[in-house]
Amino acid sequence: MLANYDHSVSGYDIDDGVRERLREGECHLDEPGLRAFVTQALESDQLEVVDEVVPAKYHVICVPTPFDEETKTADLTYIMDVGETLSEHLREGDTVILESTVPPGTSVEKLQPVLERSGLHAGDDFALVHCPETVLPGNIVTELRENDRTLGGVNGVSTESAVRLYESFVNGELRTASDPTIAEFVKLIQNTYRDVNIALANEIALLADDYGVDSREAIDLANNHPRVDILRPGPGVGGHCLPVDPWFLGADSDALELVSTARTVNDNMTAHVVDLVQRAVDTPDDPKVAVLGVAYKGNVSDTRMSPGLRLARALGQRETAGVAADGGVTHPFDVAIHDPHVTDPTLDLSDLESATSDADAVVLVTDHDEYETLSRADLAERMAGDVVVDTRACLDAEAWRREGFTVRQV
Repeated sequence: MLANYDHSVSGYDIDDGVRERLREGECHLDEPGLRAFVTQALESDQLEVVDEVVPAKYHVICVPTPFDEETKTADLTYIMDVGETLSEHLREGDTVILESTVPPGTSVEKLQPVLERSGLHAGDDFALVHCPETVLPGNIVTELRENDRTLGGVNGVSTESAVRLYESFVNGELRTASDPTIAEFVKLIQNTYRDVNIALANEIALLADDYGVDSREAIDLANNHPRVDILRPGPGVGGHCLPVDPWFLGADSDALELVSTARTVNDNMTAHVVDLVQRAVDTPDDPKVAVLGVAYKGNVSDTRMSPGLRLARALGQRETAGVAADGGVTHPFDVAIHDPHVTDPTLDLSDLESATSDADAVVLVTDHDEYETLSRADLAERMAGDVVVDTRACLDAEAWRREGFTVRQV
């Protein structure tokens, strides 16, 4: 983006393969429009892929912050490593911008001391700013330009320096925070708001199941109230934002109560979907389930924190075996997974026909466009059973029922 807006950019990554592919115009991310954008930047000579960090007026840090699921904490190793490297290259007048999503206080309490090993002082000798990315996979190129951005520097001069860079390509509003910690906090509460709202929708779905109510019809009617805006229930949330950022938000606080409960509700939707399948499938021995969709959201290939993968694991685990409602014994499922967008070679993916052949149940987890046009006739011919669990309400449930399918929705 910066190179295509006339900035001279040096791009560095520690992964040799990423750098080599980018030099050839190949992208390691499956993102609409990105390949053309990269090609344009390379051909204009405004983007150079480099094999080491080089001096620059602006240093923009976009490294991952891995999440430890056991301890619910952020791994800041990559940010600290970048800080160490940058401290060897910083010059007076430079600006360092952290875009990675981090717990509040990271920029000032963690990154700043490492950068100051250069002998320079943040705010006086160089600018230090947090400007979190806010893009949605599948629409990144557009959202980089059009979304509002929040920028918080260690002082006014730092913030102004970052504003000058972002205003060169951002059409959205540039909103300034009084310091980096507020900017960090803002990004986290934005995603936490969505996670908590989804948790409300999911709990409504659980209650609706107990009462025999269509949760989505109820939510649609409730949302006609001018001060109500409930999101949609589903199989849980995925990606590296909504399941993670709420825990980052509470990294150094004991006040995480509602938020942690919402996380539990969303994570437990896997068990609810397993229960829907087990109640609908009455095949006694080795039932087969086809899980459709292991990307965490529709029309992308990103499988991070994927509800589909969690569900596939849960269905296939021995722990799902137990006593059925009729007193019989349930069995772990033979699970096949399919996703038209995911190409991860580490996953045992099947084509659609193989995944659904002889299946006792099909569970639609990801709302890819391809699944909205599934052929009822083809599935009826291939499947051994008739159960369809639609966790995203992508299908016309009544039409499927008229064709003889047993349809369950979240």
